[in-house]
Amino acid sequence: MHLRSASPQRKRYATILTFLTVPLSGFMTDVYLPSFPSMARNLEVSEQSIQLTLTSFFLSYGIVQLFVGGVLDSIGRYKPVLVSLVLLILSSIAVTFTRDVYVICLLRIVQGIATSFIVVAKRAYFVDIYNNVERKNFLSYFTIVWSCGPIIAPFLGGYLESIFGWESNFYFLAIYAAVLFAGELVIGGETIRNFKKFNLKKTTLLYRVMLKNKGFLSGILILGLSYSVVMVFNIAGPFLVEHHFNFTPVMIGYCTLALGISWMLGGIISKKMVNYAFNPKILFFSVFQLLLIGVLMALGTHYDTLLLLMGFAFIIHICSGFVFTNYFTNNMLFFPSNAGISGGLMGGLLYIITSISSYIISSSGTITTTFDMSLRYLMVALPLGIVVFIAARYRSKRLKKLLLKA
Repeated sequence: MHLRSASPQRKRYATILTFLTVPLSGFMTDVYLPSFPSMARNLEVSEQSIQLTLTSFFLSYGIVQLFVGGVLDSIGRYKPVLVSLVLLILSSIAVTFTRDVYVICLLRIVQGIATSFIVVAKRAYFVDIYNNVERKNFLSYFTIVWSCGPIIAPFLGGYLESIFGWESNFYFLAIYAAVLFAGELVIGGETIRNFKKFNLKKTTLLYRVMLKNKGFLSGILILGLSYSVVMVFNIAGPFLVEHHFNFTPVMIGYCTLALGISWMLGGIISKKMVNYAFNPKILFFSVFQLLLIGVLMALGTHYDTLLLLMGFAFIIHICSGFVFTNYFTNNMLFFPSNAGISGGLMGGLLYIITSISSYIISSSGTITTTFDMSLRYLMVALPLGIVVFIAARYRSKRLKKLLLKA
């Protein structure tokens, strides 16, 4: 059944199901973060090998999104989502039966591919179903709801790890995907407005047009870097909390829970400040973030405590969440007639940027102190600040030209 012709009640239920699906990518990446140290011990591999399982997911998740938009615009959203959910169920269970980290990396690549189909389809859902005003309203909530994944997942994962072991995190992912699959069978349906025959030449041309749009391209770069700020703690934090500060996986879960809440707060603040001028608010939060990191670096040389690190990281993540939410909403409105392709391109490049920065962070040396963490935050936040400044100047020039024409 096509949801565009469904009853208002069914559309409402389908929208709720979509919002329940939105945090899936966050669960896929964050639920097993507290298990990093125990996985390394259990599988008898290095920290970098376990971090590679996360990078593998990001890389496949990002690359596939570059192409999945065109596929979804041509064959629809519904059937690919169902197939992808089945793949997530099977691959999550398969992870628990292997002790080879490279097999886990391969399975994480499969999960990245499946998740990309689901997320791009659900991202386009709001563009397919709702008009411009409703669409903008729903998209402004998108990142807030998405942040529920990073908030709930590691908190839950910490407890699952401490009670049942690291494998229980992947059983949870299988159950979550199964619930979503059942929901799609009962109340889901096709949402695409008009099927567009897949044309590689036309898709390539559309990508060229989109990538020539400096506002859209700079927005993608800012999204990737602002999310990479969050990944600094996700990659290195679990080992630092357990090995250096001598806390349990449950404490890792609490730490990532707090930072997930801070990311959501950034999105909520963004929603509250939607009527403020775009450039000044983005520049303020970007500069404030850099100042916080500078102070943390200075204090970290004398005070090496988890409380100090978490206090500053909490506000740093609020700043990133604020910038991310603003640019996500802004970028999704650039090409509404090609929502699948533009959403796939945006999400793909976003996660490719994140996977590259994650690899750089994990390969940049041992992270054993608060100062080491602050240095990694700076490695990502400084390029972010520079791109935000350049994008703000471009946006100002473009607005001036539009005003002169008017």
